[in-house]
Amino acid sequence: MTGRAWGVLFVLCGAIFLEGIDVAMLNVAMPAIRDDLDLSTGTLQWVMSAYVLGYGGFMLLGGRAADLFGRRRMFVLWLVVFLLFSGLGGLATEGWMLIVARFVTGIAAAFMTPAGLSIITTGFPEGPQRNKALLVYAGTAAGGFSIGLVVGGLLSAVDWRWVFFAPVILSFGILLAALALVPASPRPDRAGQGVDLGGAVAVTAGILLLVFGVERATHVPVAWTVGTIGAALLLFLAFVLIERASSSPLVRLGLFRSGALVRANVSGLLFAAGFFGFQFIAVLYLQELLGWSSLQTSFALIVIGVDAVLSPLLTPRLVARYGNARVIFGGLLVTSLAYALFLPIAEDWTYAAMFPSLLLLGMSFSLVYGPLTIVATGGIAEEEQGVAGGLFHTSFQFGAALGLSAVAAVNIAATDGTSSADLLDGYRAALVVPLAAALTAAAVSAFGLRARRAATTGGPSSGGSASP
Repeated sequence: MTGRAWGVLFVLCGAIFLEGIDVAMLNVAMPAIRDDLDLSTGTLQWVMSAYVLGYGGFMLLGGRAADLFGRRRMFVLWLVVFLLFSGLGGLATEGWMLIVARFVTGIAAAFMTPAGLSIITTGFPEGPQRNKALLVYAGTAAGGFSIGLVVGGLLSAVDWRWVFFAPVILSFGILLAALALVPASPRPDRAGQGVDLGGAVAVTAGILLLVFGVERATHVPVAWTVGTIGAALLLFLAFVLIERASSSPLVRLGLFRSGALVRANVSGLLFAAGFFGFQFIAVLYLQELLGWSSLQTSFALIVIGVDAVLSPLLTPRLVARYGNARVIFGGLLVTSLAYALFLPIAEDWTYAAMFPSLLLLGMSFSLVYGPLTIVATGGIAEEEQGVAGGLFHTSFQFGAALGLSAVAAVNIAATDGTSSADLLDGYRAALVVPLAAALTAAAVSAFGLRARRAATTGGPSSGGSASP
């Protein structure tokens, strides 16, 4: 790649690193925020959920906006919004102020992320060069989350407000670099392509309700959860009907005829559910049962960040030799092994006993996330790259919310008391959820192997060209 191409990739990697480090730092800083602002557990939960709701709810709309109004324009505009509201979060003196700031920051990320991804998928030619760029991009995202765990612990020890101010400084530098390095994208031809407001409202409201229902499932009566999710499903039905009748749909339903795209999104959802659910239980185990501090926990989990090194160095070689489908399938099997090895956790476990699971999980992330991104956007027309990226990130974000809620519900149901034995029973039961999600994802991805064989032998396949 040319020096200019590396410069553009550097900027976009900086943005996805920013998004990852922002989320991770807040996770570690939550206890300090609660103590300083005297927040209830419910309000603290909303500080976390507000970002997920904004991010997951507006991602599809953000992807379509990038296609319609210009990728660079959307990227720069919403990076500025991200910068401003991250700073406002650091100035919050009440819980509601922090919740509003996090919700808008999540919306900004929902518009910024698919715009940045589509700049890569349209600016780098499909094939080895784009694959390399996407794998570097994916590794940077994972590195942001891993490094954020440690940085968040260090900053929280000084003052939790720096968890919000540090992203302001970082995003300002990325903004200056974006203005200098990212070329202006061609003005999109919007002739006959109006904004599908009806579809946008229906799908955004549906995703918001669905993520909201899953996030609150462990805190409200079952009837309330069923009603919320039922309303979300009705909105999705309305969205499908609107899209079928629209001359300029928000998401062209024909995209879902691609077996590769559907497999990538379903696998991404299940992988995210297991990955974030596992981390949630691992943190509870280390801090509640073993009594580790936030900083000790951060350093323990940083080994997962090995994927930041493996994604750009090892994964491209494996993809070039074996193809995306085989690498994804192998990565999901490694993920399943990592979760299985963690199942027999005990009260006297040492870090050496946990290390193989954490290392394997980092390795598997490098094998799964980048190749899934390639498959989810491969073979898609340039004018729909923003939507394809938005679909994949929506699946991943919703999977994270689903996994967190599922492991929390199982953990609560399986914990009968407060003794160490009771806590261990709850953790072990909850750890079955990530394992089941990873095994299901592997089963789904196995259809990609079948499609690849059919494409190789000249037989019928579903999306085989997009999952080589």
